[in-house]
Amino acid sequence: MPVLDDSPSLLVRGYGFGEHLWRRARAGARAVPMRLLGRDALFVRGAEGVSLFYDETRIRRHGAMPAFVQETLFGHDSVHSLDGDEHRHRKATFVDVAYDDAQVERLTPYLEHEWQVERDAWVDGTSDRSAYDAAVGALGRAVMRWSGVPGTPAAKTRWAARLAQVVDGFGVPYSPEFLMAVLNRGWSDRHAERLIEAVRAAELEADEGTALYEWAWHRDEKGVLLTPRRAGIELQNVLRPMIAVARFVAFAAKQLHDHPEWRARIAAESAERNALVGGPLAIAFAQEIRRTAPFVPMLPGWAITDVELDGERVPAGGRVVLDILGTDTDARSWRFPEKFDPERFVGLDDYEALRVFIPHGGGDVATGHRCPGEKLAIAGLAGAVAALSDPRVTILDEGLEVNRRRLPTKPRSGGRVRAEGASTSRCPFH
Repeated sequence: MPVLDDSPSLLVRGYGFGEHLWRRARAGARAVPMRLLGRDALFVRGAEGVSLFYDETRIRRHGAMPAFVQETLFGHDSVHSLDGDEHRHRKATFVDVAYDDAQVERLTPYLEHEWQVERDAWVDGTSDRSAYDAAVGALGRAVMRWSGVPGTPAAKTRWAARLAQVVDGFGVPYSPEFLMAVLNRGWSDRHAERLIEAVRAAELEADEGTALYEWAWHRDEKGVLLTPRRAGIELQNVLRPMIAVARFVAFAAKQLHDHPEWRARIAAESAERNALVGGPLAIAFAQEIRRTAPFVPMLPGWAITDVELDGERVPAGGRVVLDILGTDTDARSWRFPEKFDPERFVGLDDYEALRVFIPHGGGDVATGHRCPGEKLAIAGLAGAVAALSDPRVTILDEGLEVNRRRLPTKPRSGGRVRAEGASTSRCPFH
């Protein structure tokens, strides 16, 4: 194992960390030894790495995530930190709430409405929001309405902005943005807790089947209601991932700007369907965004037994780290992986069958750690892709560069959008 700890390199290199690490290994290697946070670790990729990482007889997730990430992004004792029967029991509620096709269909009209509102505001010149900022509002309002969360559209937008800032700041513990993320996390935890308490006290009505109702009345494997704080945390773990899709939307703006031929194809598809959400070409484009710009570059786990992969070993108690970005762009798994090509997803319905396509995690949705909200995320992102492809709007050139050292990242401007033909000049004093 290497003597030097690789943790500082991760902070410095960000999304380029994996590429740097693989230079130590032979071409096409599936595992490379490293040292992370003072422990021996194994960095793995490809189908073999995915199979190892999601094998609960060899790897556990509890406690593997650095505390500053777990507590800020996911919340204390959330489903992300569980394993075994306790994880499967709580995960079942997420599956019922978010993964069922009927739930996706129920969200669709809310997404359609919100993206039409944002698109029309760009077209008529009443909005100068970036693609990212528009997505925070549109996705936040849609998912909160779908979840049964009460409040005006403005109130939902404000809470969505807080949750978006938590996502934006959790990965920079050296920055004031992290302190803001901690403060917004605290506010959100209190707000969600009060919603759960109000439902249980019959002061707030929630429809059965909504996330608010199901988490208010969720019982653990022993039949005990979750504490209001913990139930509120899991409610947020339904809301926040959809709002985090705004980062994908910013990347979609960049790629649509760089691939005008796809904008034209998707615009024609939306016009023919008379709808923004659910277009096959828009979905294929969304999938390629997720493949090339995953939210996080890697995920950690603990080896609960001595582990070996591709001739490399890590002892029990060491870390196994799955290279998300390296698997989604693995040369042994994808044809021309460096090329942005949505065509690879056209006509592909069962994306979960692609073991090396893991932007929302891998493994089985029901029994493993794969995100059950993936279908919702795809629907929301595809709606954004269609809205941004409307020929009546244009995506501006400036601010589309990406800082790959920052975790998480997005194009700097978030993707500035204006009405086609509108002046883009700005006062130099503003």
